[in-house]
Amino acid sequence: MDYRRSLDYLYGLQRFGIKLGLDNVRRMLGRLGYPDEAFPIVHLAGTNGKGSTAAALAAVTTAAGVRTGLYTSPHLHSFTERIRIDGRPIGEAEVAGLTDELRRKFAGIPATFFEFTTVLALEYFRRRRIELAILETGMGGRLDATNAVCPRLCLITPIGLDHQEHLGSGLTAIAAEKAGIIKPCVPVLTAVQPPEAEEVLKRRAGELGSPLLTADRDWRMLPEPEGRCRYSGRLWELAGLSLPLAGVHQRQNIGLALAAAECLAADFGIEPVHVRQGLAQLAWPGRLEWFDTRPPVLLDGAHNPAGIDALADYLAGLGRPGWSWVAAFKADKAWQYAVERLSPHLAGVYCAPLSDLDCVAPQRMRQLAQKFGLEAVCCASAGDALRQAVKAAGAGVGVLVAGSLYLVGELRPQVVGMAVPTAGTRQVSTG
Repeated sequence: MDYRRSLDYLYGLQRFGIKLGLDNVRRMLGRLGYPDEAFPIVHLAGTNGKGSTAAALAAVTTAAGVRTGLYTSPHLHSFTERIRIDGRPIGEAEVAGLTDELRRKFAGIPATFFEFTTVLALEYFRRRRIELAILETGMGGRLDATNAVCPRLCLITPIGLDHQEHLGSGLTAIAAEKAGIIKPCVPVLTAVQPPEAEEVLKRRAGELGSPLLTADRDWRMLPEPEGRCRYSGRLWELAGLSLPLAGVHQRQNIGLALAAAECLAADFGIEPVHVRQGLAQLAWPGRLEWFDTRPPVLLDGAHNPAGIDALADYLAGLGRPGWSWVAAFKADKAWQYAVERLSPHLAGVYCAPLSDLDCVAPQRMRQLAQKFGLEAVCCASAGDALRQAVKAAGAGVGVLVAGSLYLVGELRPQVVGMAVPTAGTRQVSTG
């Protein structure tokens, strides 16, 4: 089986849809002799910021010389991005070989794409003798495939509204699903949460005897001049930190990662110098990512209310309205909220479909954008929308590509061909 055929097999498993539950994963892990027990694990759940937090922690542990496996989803360009060791993606040949081997071992188990991929990652990590794994949930927590493991630490990033059709309609129900990753007596670290979500996490941690550490009580990320930050934790006091990821919300994500690094420091030899070294290497493409073109291009995968709020706040902080927005959303995402929330910062909207996905019809998005007084155009494809937006923006404020990580993943190669990404926090330059 070559790489292309392995992907055909893996994506073919999507016919089983989303299947929340742990039975399949436990059966598969059992047939492999439980590879997840070969290394300590940090497990993350939350609505927003999981990937950024996981990547930041992995950057720090890798800088400390800890052989670190990182499992995240979705990917932007290549399936191999989902499974990394010390920042390097799994090789295509390794994906092909493992897929062929494991599909035979898992005969009779109707695994979904995410279940199979999760177990593949854990087996790959065991074979490569990693020293620490960092696993991001795919959706929810309690019944997510990654929750078959027993972690060393549990991290909860900010909880908000998303995937309500699977997780429940309100924050209390969604928080209960996220709290499902908490294990008895395993420390839990949480970002600042809405009051109803915080109460759920406190109650669950108390029921299981799990120590609960919270942002703004057990650690803080404080702003400093020139865009830098100070981390004040239980072990470290780190001033003058340069954060490579744009947006105020990334302070919270990176702060959570550093609090986790503090918890691991004694066992893994992590020192403050490794924090600075790791952050210097940190990148998380497609999240408030700048490209220095004429006009400038800003990519962001915001698609739920919290992510859209973070994007709108970031644009407001720039103080430069008049963006040309390339927009596309999956049908179940917060596209109406996005149009309303982003409209003060926009000059026009270039409405695109998403390839091979159930997406919002460009005509519907155009109609809503026009109600907010925006110029709006229906485009035949995402590429067509980007071309029209670049032409319309000219040397103006810039082009915003946002609404879906699938959209960002589709257009990012074209934007990469136009320019080299800048540091994430720079201001728009129109000169």
